[in-house]
Amino acid sequence: MINNQRHPSSFRDPSGYVINDQGIFKRVINPIYFKQYSSLKDSGFFDKLFNNNLLIPHSEELSTESKIIIIPEQIPFITYPYEWCFLQYKEAALLTLKIQKYALDHNYSLKDASAFNVTFHNGQAVFIDTLSFDFYRENEPWRAYKQFIAHFLGPLLLAYYHGAQSLKLLSNFIDGIPIKQLASMLPYKTKLNPFLYSNVHLLAKFEDKHNDDYEGKSKKTTLSKKAQLNIITTLYDYIKKMSLKEHSEWGDYYTKMNYSDEAFKLKSKIINTWANTIKPKTVIDVGGNDGTFLRLLNQDIEQALVCDVDNNAVDFNYKKVKTNKETYMLPFVLDVLNPSPSLGFNNKERTSFIERIKVYEPQLTLALAVIHHITLTGNVTFNMSAEFFAKFSKYLIIEFPKPGDSWVERLLNTKGEFKDHFNFYNVKNFESAFLQNFDLVEKTEITNTKRVMYFLKRK
Repeated sequence: MINNQRHPSSFRDPSGYVINDQGIFKRVINPIYFKQYSSLKDSGFFDKLFNNNLLIPHSEELSTESKIIIIPEQIPFITYPYEWCFLQYKEAALLTLKIQKYALDHNYSLKDASAFNVTFHNGQAVFIDTLSFDFYRENEPWRAYKQFIAHFLGPLLLAYYHGAQSLKLLSNFIDGIPIKQLASMLPYKTKLNPFLYSNVHLLAKFEDKHNDDYEGKSKKTTLSKKAQLNIITTLYDYIKKMSLKEHSEWGDYYTKMNYSDEAFKLKSKIINTWANTIKPKTVIDVGGNDGTFLRLLNQDIEQALVCDVDNNAVDFNYKKVKTNKETYMLPFVLDVLNPSPSLGFNNKERTSFIERIKVYEPQLTLALAVIHHITLTGNVTFNMSAEFFAKFSKYLIIEFPKPGDSWVERLLNTKGEFKDHFNFYNVKNFESAFLQNFDLVEKTEITNTKRVMYFLKRK
């Protein structure tokens, strides 16, 4: 019966697998991993990682000769590496290295270093693959070294040299960016950098020369623990210093918007008044930029998701989350015009954004100043947008910038000779489409602007 409940993504590791037991995710441990699990548990290694918020905590539900079942702390919404901003990706990489160093200090080692072993929970990165640890073997190199380069260092380097969009590459390469391809995508000058030459270009040459996998070859070589710790430290120090120098119009959106202070305050008041009638515990702000309006909610929110297409805006938001210790807020990168799809074997290993957010079922959705971008940038009809929001929004507060709004005019002017095609963009057609999927609770205009606020409830 348990085998029939196995999660579609949980088939790669013979040590165990994840099951979904009536909405509760559990991990089944196979006998092949009993020795490692007992050692990690009895030595206090797991507890130390739990206490330092490095590994997701778990409790033991069942222990027999044939299986052990543990119940990890449940994570309400999982984000994937291709949905992280640069700062999140960097934090996930540093967490993995920190855990590997800690493991080596206690005679263990990570047997894999997949970016999918990390997600974000309670305002920080956390390791979620409890069965990734194995015993350290004397003079054996880190078997997950190449995987770390392919999953972490590679995407971060490409983001540094080519922009944050490169972080989305793991949606195409869920097993990591091939090292030879990574090396070919980096500027020639990186070959002159000793760190990058040894950790990327030399590794690519090794692959090309031997035409086999690095892990297989590495088993025939030796590397002392001290040397391995030096590599970990060097990787950690290099990644910790990395930063992006990108600029975008959305990173400081609220400093350039066409709201007066009075209109801004009125908009916040309207949102709070409506939200107060339903007192939501879970919220998602679609196109939420840096989370400004979510932070202005006078509600006792348990978890708030804030997604935006712009890495800079999400980076800025995540900095606020860390600075203010806002453990309830989870920023992530999402392009509404191209939400994360289902990926992997049978398209079931990594779940689509739509599937995850439908299961999450936020009690309130905010869509502020986003519909004009969906419509005028993506050529998405109002009916299509309404269908999108209705899939997961019980209550929806959506802002509609009317024709004549400066941002609307700016987008329309990019259409050139096709500008007249978008004459359908008006209040009447917007309401006609959305009221097929939602009931109108309330509607109000923001004084001295060309923007209208709608409070809707799904039919």
